[in-house]
Amino acid sequence: MKEAHIHSAFDNDLEAVQAQVMKMGGLVEKALLDAAEALDRRDEVLAQSVREGDRAVDGLDDLIQTECARIIALRGPTASDLRTVLTVMRIATLLERSGDYAKNLAKRSNVLMQMPAISGASGAVQRMAKLVVQQLSDALDAYIARDAAKAWEVRARDQEVDQMYSGMFRQFLTYMLEDPRTITACMHLHFIAKNIERVGDHATGIAEQVIYLVEGQLPAEDRPKHDAVSASVE
Repeated sequence: MKEAHIHSAFDNDLEAVQAQVMKMGGLVEKALLDAAEALDRRDEVLAQSVREGDRAVDGLDDLIQTECARIIALRGPTASDLRTVLTVMRIATLLERSGDYAKNLAKRSNVLMQMPAISGASGAVQRMAKLVVQQLSDALDAYIARDAAKAWEVRARDQEVDQMYSGMFRQFLTYMLEDPRTITACMHLHFIAKNIERVGDHATGIAEQVIYLVEGQLPAEDRPKHDAVSASVE
Protein backbone atom coordinates (compact mmCIF):
# COMPACT_ATOMS: atom_id res chain seq x y z
CA MET A 1 0.00 0.00 0.00
CA LYS A 2 2.85 2.34 0.93
CA GLU A 3 4.66 1.58 -2.35
CA ALA A 4 1.50 2.39 -4.34
CA HIS A 5 1.16 5.66 -2.44
CA ILE A 6 4.77 6.61 -3.25
CA HIS A 7 4.27 5.75 -6.92
CA SER A 8 1.09 7.84 -7.03
CA ALA A 9 2.95 10.77 -5.48
CA PHE A 10 5.69 10.39 -8.09
CA ASP A 11 3.12 10.35 -10.90
CA ASN A 12 1.51 13.52 -9.53
CA ASP A 13 4.86 15.26 -9.24
CA LEU A 14 5.85 14.20 -12.74
CA GLU A 15 2.55 15.36 -14.21
CA ALA A 16 3.02 18.79 -12.62
CA VAL A 17 6.57 19.20 -13.89
CA GLN A 18 5.59 18.00 -17.38
CA ALA A 19 2.94 20.71 -17.47
CA GLN A 20 5.67 23.26 -16.79
CA VAL A 21 7.77 21.80 -19.62
CA MET A 22 4.88 22.16 -22.05
CA LYS A 23 4.27 25.73 -20.87
CA MET A 24 7.96 26.45 -21.41
CA GLY A 25 7.78 24.94 -24.89
CA GLY A 26 4.81 27.15 -25.76
CA LEU A 27 6.69 30.26 -24.65
CA VAL A 28 9.73 29.34 -26.74
CA GLU A 29 7.63 28.63 -29.82
CA LYS A 30 5.85 31.98 -29.47
CA ALA A 31 9.13 33.81 -28.90
CA LEU A 32 10.65 32.44 -32.08
CA LEU A 33 7.60 33.27 -34.19
CA ASP A 34 7.26 36.74 -32.64
CA ALA A 35 10.94 37.51 -33.24
CA ALA A 36 10.60 36.56 -36.90
CA GLU A 37 7.38 38.58 -37.14
CA ALA A 38 9.09 41.59 -35.54
CA LEU A 39 11.80 41.44 -38.20
CA ASP A 40 9.25 41.21 -41.01
CA ARG A 41 7.13 44.10 -39.68
CA ARG A 42 10.15 46.05 -38.42
CA ASP A 43 8.37 46.20 -35.07
CA GLU A 44 10.78 47.31 -32.34
CA VAL A 45 8.16 46.96 -29.60
CA LEU A 46 7.48 43.32 -30.46
CA ALA A 47 11.21 42.56 -30.64
CA GLN A 48 11.72 44.10 -27.21
CA SER A 49 8.82 42.05 -25.86
CA VAL A 50 10.57 38.87 -27.02
CA ARG A 51 13.78 39.90 -25.29
CA GLU A 52 11.98 40.65 -22.04
CA GLY A 53 9.94 37.44 -22.24
CA ASP A 54 13.07 35.32 -22.07
CA ARG A 55 13.09 35.86 -18.31
CA ALA A 56 9.93 33.77 -18.03
CA VAL A 57 11.59 30.94 -19.96
CA ASP A 58 14.64 31.08 -17.71
CA GLY A 59 12.39 31.09 -14.64
CA LEU A 60 10.57 27.97 -15.78
CA ASP A 61 13.87 26.22 -16.44
CA ASP A 62 15.02 27.00 -12.90
CA LEU A 63 11.69 25.79 -11.52
CA ILE A 64 11.80 22.53 -13.49
CA GLN A 65 15.41 21.75 -12.57
CA THR A 66 14.69 22.42 -8.88
CA GLU A 67 11.51 20.36 -8.89
CA CYS A 68 13.21 17.44 -10.64
CA ALA A 69 16.01 17.48 -8.07
CA ARG A 70 13.37 17.43 -5.33
CA ILE A 71 11.58 14.48 -6.93
CA ILE A 72 14.82 12.50 -7.11
CA ALA A 73 15.67 13.30 -3.49
CA LEU A 74 12.22 12.63 -2.01
CA ARG A 75 10.78 9.90 -4.22
CA GLY A 76 13.86 7.77 -4.88
CA PRO A 77 12.60 6.85 -8.36
CA THR A 78 13.38 3.43 -9.84
CA ALA A 79 15.59 3.10 -12.93
CA SER A 80 12.82 3.73 -15.48
CA ASP A 81 11.28 6.56 -13.47
CA LEU A 82 14.69 8.13 -12.96
CA ARG A 83 15.23 8.03 -16.72
CA THR A 84 11.97 9.95 -17.11
CA VAL A 85 13.04 12.65 -14.65
CA LEU A 86 16.46 13.02 -16.27
CA THR A 87 14.78 13.31 -19.67
CA VAL A 88 12.58 16.13 -18.37
CA MET A 89 15.66 17.98 -17.11
CA ARG A 90 17.45 17.61 -20.45
CA ILE A 91 14.40 18.75 -22.42
CA ALA A 92 14.05 21.83 -20.20
CA THR A 93 17.71 22.68 -20.81
CA LEU A 94 17.25 22.37 -24.59
CA LEU A 95 14.18 24.62 -24.42
CA GLU A 96 16.05 27.22 -22.36
CA ARG A 97 18.83 27.33 -24.94
CA SER A 98 16.25 27.63 -27.72
CA GLY A 99 14.74 30.59 -25.89
CA ASP A 100 18.16 32.23 -25.83
CA TYR A 101 18.38 31.87 -29.61
CA ALA A 102 14.95 33.49 -30.01
CA LYS A 103 16.10 36.39 -27.80
CA ASN A 104 19.25 36.78 -29.90
CA LEU A 105 17.11 36.80 -33.06
CA ALA A 106 15.08 39.66 -31.57
CA LYS A 107 18.26 41.59 -30.69
CA ARG A 108 19.59 41.32 -34.23
CA SER A 109 16.15 42.22 -35.62
CA ASN A 110 16.34 45.52 -33.72
CA VAL A 111 19.72 46.22 -35.34
CA LEU A 112 18.44 45.33 -38.80
CA MET A 113 15.51 47.70 -38.43
CA GLN A 114 18.00 50.57 -38.56
CA MET A 115 19.26 49.42 -41.99
CA PRO A 116 17.66 49.22 -45.44
CA ALA A 117 15.66 45.98 -45.78
CA ILE A 118 17.15 43.11 -47.79
CA SER A 119 14.57 41.99 -50.36
CA GLY A 120 12.90 38.69 -49.47
CA ALA A 121 15.06 38.06 -46.40
CA SER A 122 12.45 38.56 -43.68
CA GLY A 123 9.99 36.29 -45.48
CA ALA A 124 12.61 33.55 -45.69
CA VAL A 125 13.35 33.96 -41.98
CA GLN A 126 9.65 33.62 -41.17
CA ARG A 127 9.31 30.46 -43.24
CA MET A 128 12.30 28.89 -41.54
CA ALA A 129 11.04 29.90 -38.10
CA LYS A 130 7.63 28.33 -38.78
CA LEU A 131 9.27 25.10 -39.96
CA VAL A 132 11.40 24.87 -36.83
CA VAL A 133 8.52 25.73 -34.50
CA GLN A 134 6.52 22.89 -36.03
CA GLN A 135 9.49 20.59 -35.48
CA LEU A 136 9.72 21.70 -31.85
CA SER A 137 5.98 21.29 -31.29
CA ASP A 138 6.00 17.80 -32.79
CA ALA A 139 8.98 16.79 -30.63
CA LEU A 140 7.14 17.88 -27.47
CA ASP A 141 3.98 16.10 -28.61
CA ALA A 142 6.06 12.96 -29.12
CA TYR A 143 7.35 13.31 -25.57
CA ILE A 144 3.90 13.62 -24.01
CA ALA A 145 2.60 10.68 -26.08
CA ARG A 146 5.80 8.65 -25.55
CA ASP A 147 5.70 8.21 -29.34
CA ALA A 148 9.12 7.01 -30.51
CA ALA A 149 7.99 6.71 -34.14
CA LYS A 150 7.02 10.38 -34.21
CA ALA A 151 10.31 11.28 -32.52
CA TRP A 152 12.25 9.42 -35.22
CA GLU A 153 10.26 11.32 -37.85
CA VAL A 154 11.08 14.68 -36.21
CA ARG A 155 14.74 13.70 -36.12
CA ALA A 156 14.73 12.90 -39.85
CA ARG A 157 13.26 16.34 -40.63
CA ASP A 158 16.36 18.08 -39.28
CA GLN A 159 17.87 17.73 -42.74
CA GLU A 160 15.01 19.82 -44.17
CA VAL A 161 15.93 22.66 -41.81
CA ASP A 162 19.59 22.35 -42.80
CA GLN A 163 18.67 22.56 -46.48
CA MET A 164 16.64 25.72 -45.89
CA TYR A 165 19.54 27.24 -43.98
CA SER A 166 21.89 26.37 -46.85
CA GLY A 167 19.60 28.11 -49.32
CA MET A 168 19.53 31.26 -47.19
CA PHE A 169 23.31 31.15 -46.78
CA ARG A 170 23.75 31.11 -50.56
CA GLN A 171 21.21 33.92 -50.96
CA PHE A 172 22.98 36.19 -48.47
CA LEU A 173 26.38 35.41 -49.99
CA THR A 174 25.09 36.43 -53.41
CA TYR A 175 23.74 39.72 -52.06
CA MET A 176 27.09 40.52 -50.40
CA LEU A 177 29.08 39.74 -53.54
CA GLU A 178 26.79 41.83 -55.73
CA ASP A 179 26.52 44.82 -53.39
CA PRO A 180 29.12 45.28 -50.61
CA ARG A 181 26.77 47.79 -48.93
CA THR A 182 24.60 44.84 -47.86
CA ILE A 183 27.41 43.02 -46.06
CA THR A 184 26.57 44.15 -42.52
CA ALA A 185 22.85 43.45 -42.87
CA CYS A 186 23.47 40.09 -44.53
CA MET A 187 25.87 39.05 -41.79
CA HIS A 188 23.18 39.76 -39.18
CA LEU A 189 20.66 37.83 -41.27
CA HIS A 190 23.07 34.93 -41.57
CA PHE A 191 23.44 34.76 -37.79
CA ILE A 192 19.65 34.92 -37.43
CA ALA A 193 19.27 31.97 -39.81
CA LYS A 194 21.96 30.11 -37.87
CA ASN A 195 20.12 30.77 -34.61
CA ILE A 196 16.95 29.28 -36.05
CA GLU A 197 18.89 26.29 -37.40
CA ARG A 198 20.28 25.73 -33.89
CA VAL A 199 16.75 25.70 -32.46
CA GLY A 200 16.03 22.99 -35.02
CA ASP A 201 19.00 21.07 -33.65
CA HIS A 202 17.59 21.40 -30.14
CA ALA A 203 14.17 20.21 -31.33
CA THR A 204 15.96 17.20 -32.77
CA GLY A 205 17.72 16.77 -29.43
CA ILE A 206 14.34 16.67 -27.70
CA ALA A 207 13.20 14.02 -30.17
CA GLU A 208 16.31 12.00 -29.36
CA GLN A 209 15.50 12.24 -25.65
CA VAL A 210 12.06 10.79 -26.42
CA ILE A 211 13.72 7.91 -28.26
CA TYR A 212 15.99 7.38 -25.26
CA LEU A 213 13.03 7.45 -22.88
CA VAL A 214 10.94 4.97 -24.86
CA GLU A 215 13.61 2.66 -26.28
CA GLY A 216 16.22 2.89 -23.52
CA GLN A 217 19.06 4.22 -25.65
CA LEU A 218 19.94 7.15 -27.86
CA PRO A 219 20.10 6.69 -31.65
CA ALA A 220 23.36 4.99 -32.57
CA GLU A 221 23.83 6.63 -35.95
CA ASP A 222 24.59 10.30 -36.57
CA ARG A 223 21.81 12.58 -37.72
CA PRO A 224 21.55 13.14 -41.48
CA LYS A 225 23.07 16.58 -42.08
CA HIS A 226 23.17 18.94 -45.03
CA ASP A 227 26.51 20.74 -45.24
CA ALA A 228 25.66 24.43 -45.60
CA VAL A 229 29.22 25.58 -46.28
CA SER A 230 30.04 23.07 -48.99
CA ALA A 231 26.60 23.53 -50.53
CA SER A 232 27.19 27.26 -50.77
CA VAL A 233 30.22 26.84 -53.03
CA GLU A 234 28.98 24.06 -55.29
